[in-house]
Amino acid sequence: MSSLRPFGLSTWLAASAAAALLMLMPAMQAPAHAQAAQATPAPQQAANPAPASPSQTTVAATSPTEQRGLTSRAIDKVKQVAKSAGDIFSRVPCLSPKGSSKTMGSLPHVAGKLVAGKPVVIVAFGSSSTAGYGASSPDFNYPNRLAAQLRRQYPTADITVINAGIGGEDAPEMMKRLQKEVIDVHPDLVIWQVGTNAVLRNLDPGDTAKMVEEGITRIQAAGDADVVLVDPQYSPRVTERPESASKMVKLLGKVAELRHVGIFPRFEVMREWHEKQALPVESFVIADGLHMNDWGYACFAQLLGDDIIRSVGQIKLGVNVPADVRTYRPM
Repeated sequence: MSSLRPFGLSTWLAASAAAALLMLMPAMQAPAHAQAAQATPAPQQAANPAPASPSQTTVAATSPTEQRGLTSRAIDKVKQVAKSAGDIFSRVPCLSPKGSSKTMGSLPHVAGKLVAGKPVVIVAFGSSSTAGYGASSPDFNYPNRLAAQLRRQYPTADITVINAGIGGEDAPEMMKRLQKEVIDVHPDLVIWQVGTNAVLRNLDPGDTAKMVEEGITRIQAAGDADVVLVDPQYSPRVTERPESASKMVKLLGKVAELRHVGIFPRFEVMREWHEKQALPVESFVIADGLHMNDWGYACFAQLLGDDIIRSVGQIKLGVNVPADVRTYRPM
């Protein structure tokens, strides 16, 4: 596996913090612990007394100065790991896909709100790759990555990105919660990731497309919200069902064209990472062969954010994007 596999940041941080707390305990507490251990010895200790282990002796003999040094090194290590995770593209850059000739300008509602300085609400609707399964921390799922990027770009803006992803779901389950978790929130942008679980569950791609079209129709009828569909990921568990995956990708593209909404071609973008940028699949997909890792989520969010930023720039320049031309293609 690549060095880009999730590194279990949360677990590591917890262990480091615990170690740091132990090192910060006053040395005078050691005798008290020793007395308590002697008063209630374990059966094996009573039957076979033995001298303290080297590690126990070292802890007892550690001076306050040495403790401070160990603590400082532990804290530095925590900071180093956090920085490595946050600056993930320093290892492998997130490159824009080649061959896209069209500037986006396809998110007029969210872009207009940002230009006007009004609050922006984005709902990330989907399954486990929206929830962030495979990320080493919730901070590294794509909705949180997207929110962080937009807030850096627009530091005075009120931007909310709601994660409405539930693992294992596809269109049938999502349609049941569409009203409450999407429409009733009155979002400015809905990013709807759908289709992967339908492929894995051998659901009819045509039925999935019909439900998604119905859902988009309901979102559009409820108010002014931009919509971007996200098609299945390019990963071994999906590509082992090539016919179903291909049909799903094509039908979702047709739905986007019919309803005049955006489409983020995740399948093609991830395939380009592998086939044209020569990235091993394990550098952006975790060991289950399905879900993205920190880098995959980060690059996905980066491309989404870049196009939202471009859309805002077009609005500021007064570029008039026709309402019926919203084909979303990452640049």
